[in-house]
Amino acid sequence: MDFLMSGLAACGACLFTNPLEVVKTRMQLQGELRAPGTYQRHYRNVFHAFITIGKVDGLAALQKGLAPALLYQFLMNGIRLGTYGLAEAGGYLHTAEGALSRPRSAAAGALAGVMGAYLGSPIYMVKTHLQAQAASEIAVGHQYKHRIFPPQSWKVALVAAMVSGIAVVLAMTPFDVVSTRLYNQPTDAQGKGLMYRGILDALLQTARTEGFFGMYKGIGASYFRLGPHTVLSLFFWDQLRTLYNTYTK
Repeated sequence: MDFLMSGLAACGACLFTNPLEVVKTRMQLQGELRAPGTYQRHYRNVFHAFITIGKVDGLAALQKGLAPALLYQFLMNGIRLGTYGLAEAGGYLHTAEGALSRPRSAAAGALAGVMGAYLGSPIYMVKTHLQAQAASEIAVGHQYKHRIFPPQSWKVALVAAMVSGIAVVLAMTPFDVVSTRLYNQPTDAQGKGLMYRGILDALLQTARTEGFFGMYKGIGASYFRLGPHTVLSLFFWDQLRTLYNTYTK
């Protein structure tokens, strides 16, 4: 669970910080191995870079490389924080007397960080290539012409659904947990619930007794169900409409 929760938390943050990552990548590649004053500065500062990218490449360009960025954040932070959490839960960070050992904590943190960075490095490279892609008039650095998926590929819809699913699952899982428990609670002879009086009561009881994360039980299953379910529903709907229109004409 530590792996999943830390990975999802990092993905949620990435949705908001990826535009800054695009700007950072462009500014770091600007003037590569060229003396100051010998090249055109397309991006004068962070705010100017935002405006320039939005005007020339379009607002969607500020989210370039989002798919590999999310995968990178999920993998790197999931491994880094999850591994450290396992070491802490296993008691490896404490001495025989039960005191927290700073050297062990530092070593565990360093090892977890190395593992996450090593496994995430190939994805980070792809992310950098995609974020550097720009229109010729504002291009900086080497321009790789990668395409993650061919145009009109079903994989585009799947990735889009999985990305958007992060926000949906984070917002809806507490209510999903509550609805499951309300439907499943025992009732008296009149059909009145014996455990919860309603939605708000169920939310409050769950949070008080099981803590904040108690409201997010089953979030992994919810997330990995949502993306394929959305894509398959739309796919079957589109195919059924096509068949209907074909045989009713």
